[in-house]
Amino acid sequence: MQFRIAAVDLVSNTCFPALAADELGFFKSEGLDARIELVAMLGATKALRQKSADAMIAGSVFDLLTEFPNWQGAKIAVALSQGTPWLLVVRSNFAAKRGDLNALKGLRITAAEGPDLALKELLKCGGLTVGRDVEIVELPGAKSRDVSFGVFAARALQAGQIDGFWANAMGGETATSSGAGKILVDVRRGDDPAEVRYCTFAGMATTDDFIAREPEAMAAAVRAIVKAQNALRADPSLAREVGLRKFPKDAAELIANVVARDVEFYEPAISEERIAKMNRFAESVGQLTAAVRYEDVVAMKYRELWTSK
Repeated sequence: MQFRIAAVDLVSNTCFPALAADELGFFKSEGLDARIELVAMLGATKALRQKSADAMIAGSVFDLLTEFPNWQGAKIAVALSQGTPWLLVVRSNFAAKRGDLNALKGLRITAAEGPDLALKELLKCGGLTVGRDVEIVELPGAKSRDVSFGVFAARALQAGQIDGFWANAMGGETATSSGAGKILVDVRRGDDPAEVRYCTFAGMATTDDFIAREPEAMAAAVRAIVKAQNALRADPSLAREVGLRKFPKDAAELIANVVARDVEFYEPAISEERIAKMNRFAESVGQLTAAVRYEDVVAMKYRELWTSK
């Protein structure tokens, strides 16, 4: 069966288990002919709503709320990786200690639409006001269909267009390996004030309609993701093999390092606590207008597959 997947970012460590599931043959072994297509920014959720995709993969599952208010009509089937996946990267010559948000005053930082909500929360928790203390700027060309934001932002940092950016670890690796940037905050590893690390997580989602029509296809996709996560945890060096086939050459050389650090986050389970915390954040930024139960967010019928081997 052909299985159409809309992806927010392809040059990404966050959604990497889905790319690995494709390249290592796990989708195929489950009977799926997976077609993963990059649809930049919030386009993946639109593709899901418009039924031009059967599922979406994103570094932030709360993106679904832009097209499926209060989670109505869509469900998260499996986590691709745990935790708010974005890092705050600043230019390497910027005099600031790791985690020092106060040092950001006066800087120009870029973030993609969607992730910028978590960045604003991070800055607020650090006592900073956007527009007064820190400027969040848009990069020309960042919304183009074929753009992977993190790598794009890293190049802008190297070119001196910005002082910093908020993006996935692939963007961070691109910036640090070139010498242009350094990591100031990695919320997954405890650099965040409050609970910004729980704002969101990477996952694969689909519509209630697709689950009703093709329940076994979605089950097959979940099994393929879990197998890929297990394979990457067992042998992170597989990441280079996948990267060389999926990424531009320069990015492919970096992905193995990133995945080796990130394998601890490649877990499929979605806890009730994580959904509750994510929903509280979504309410605080106006993305959610009412309390929603765990079972109205997560595709419950696939939970038992999260422990499959």
